[in-house]
Amino acid sequence: MAHRIDIPRPGDAEAMGRVQMRAWLQTYPNEEAGIDEAWIREHRGFAVTAEGVAQWRAFMEEAVRQPDRLFCRVVRSGSEIVGFLCGRRDAVVNLGPMYLLNEAQGQGTGGRLMREFMAWAQDARMRLWVTDYNEKAIRFYERYGFRTTGERELWQGKLPNVRMAREPEPGAENS
Repeated sequence: MAHRIDIPRPGDAEAMGRVQMRAWLQTYPNEEAGIDEAWIREHRGFAVTAEGVAQWRAFMEEAVRQPDRLFCRVVRSGSEIVGFLCGRRDAVVNLGPMYLLNEAQGQGTGGRLMREFMAWAQDARMRLWVTDYNEKAIRFYERYGFRTTGERELWQGKLPNVRMAREPEPGAENS
């Protein structure tokens, strides 16, 4: 089935929380890092609680009011949400979160989603965090001009993340 990219509606908040949880369970278990399903549910389970859903809803509503500052798009397969990408423009543009369920990958949808985000961000300096053992995501971001900066963090004291950044094209004006 073809994937459609849309602006999310407040009623999509619950589905976004579920997609976030499923994506974490598909992507982040790593025995060497000590990340298992129980750890993920403990640290990301908030996304599917009433409070987590309310935060997603509030973010989407704010994105509608401030489309120049907040970006959010969902990927639909029929009526089901199978991914999303959100971002925020502050001093730099922060990309994230971005999730695409395994069954929706490898069909060009992530690239379409990224191109839409980059059109929104224009020539701004961009940055993101990515889990250092998520090599597939790192290669994906590299295709769009992101490079690792050497900055690292251990999210919740365990999940090893690396910062990636994308600088404006030479001669482009910063947003």
